[in-house]
Parts: sequence; structure tokens; C-alpha cells
Amino acid sequence: MFIDGVRERLGIDVEVITGVEEAELSFIGAIQELDPKSGPFLVVDIGGGSTEFVFGNTKVEAAKSVNIGCVRMSERHFTNDPPTDSQIEMARADIQEAIALAATEVPITKAKTLVAVAGTATTVAAAALELEIYDRYSIHLSRVSSTQVHKVSEIFLAMDRDQRSNLGYMHPGRVDVIAAGALVLSEVMKATTATQFIASETDILDGIALSIASTS
Repeated sequence: MFIDGVRERLGIDVEVITGVEEAELSFIGAIQELDPKSGPFLVVDIGGGSTEFVFGNTKVEAAKSVNIGCVRMSERHFTNDPPTDSQIEMARADIQEAIALAATEVPITKAKTLVAVAGTATTVAAAALELEIYDRYSIHLSRVSSTQVHKVSEIFLAMDRDQRSNLGYMHPGRVDVIAAGALVLSEVMKATTATQFIASETDILDGIALSIASTS
């Protein structure tokens, strides 16, 4: 019904992609500007409801989605503002369990380069870079150390909503969920043993564009 409506109103055909195709396109988009010699890559996409782990060199070799998105973790655990120590530890345990599940299907410790996409990762990068306002050109392909990730996570977890909303680089839609998202990223850094991640502003949309260009 929805697809028929889009076709009728916009005059375009809609193609529904599978989860595997989505992972492939996100992966291609995320690594497009990186040196292939830096592989194998682990691309991590922390979304609202889930986090995707995608591993490969020039193409996807393994992928897994687990239910530890920033919105889901915020709603499930962070009922206080800022969250209490016990709420943080419960969220941390939940996150660690989900990452362990992902690791049964994706070799998360075998990647040479960790790439993180989407708003949580780029906001953490903005904080680590000490930006006054959000600047995607400064953020894109920046390298953020694991130490910086853990520090930023602790800072966000200690802030209340007003403090987070007053940060110049903070998108209004991310104010309520960034603390949980940063905690997920912090635990990803620990589990993968990565010393840094590369923040990427390119992801599935760029992968779609590249896919269309390669077949046209």
C-alpha cells in the first residue's frame, strides 16, 4: 500500500532491500574513502533501536544487528537525569551481553580498522575534537582514541539534559539519547580492543549512490 502510494504520487519505483543488502550498502558507503590496505574493517552503526556490526575488506564477510540502540537503551535504563550509577551499570551489562552475541557471528577483534557511522559516533567525535559547533568536514575521517571515547562517555553520563542541550555541537534530537549512545560506543571500544575509531559521515545513502553509479 505504501509503496503503491509512493509510485503513484512521485512516479518512481521503490525497491525494498534485504538486511544483507542494507549491511553491504552501509559498509561500502562507510569505507569508500579509506585505503583498502587498512582492512579488514569493522563498521559499527549505532542507531536508535539497534547497533549493526559489519566486517569485511572490500565486501561484507559477516554482519550482525543487536538491540542496543541509543533510544532503546535510554528508554530501558535511564529513568533518571542524569542516570544513576546503578542504571548505568545495568545498561552496561545489557550492552556487553549484546556485543558478546554479535561477536559469535562477527570477528569483532580481527579488524585492522574500526569505523563508526551515524549520529552517536559523530557527536562523540565532535566532543573529542572540542568543536564549538557541529562541523561535518572536521568530523569526517577524524580519528578518536579509545581514551577519548571513554572520557566523553563519562562526561555525557554525568550531565543533565540542560547541560547536554547547551553544547554547541549537540543536535536537538540527540540530547536525550547521546549518553546511552556514547556508553554503547565506549563498550564497543573495549570489546573490540580497538585503540581508536574513524568517524565517518558517509554510510548507506552514499553506498546506494555508489551502487547505482556502478551499474549505470
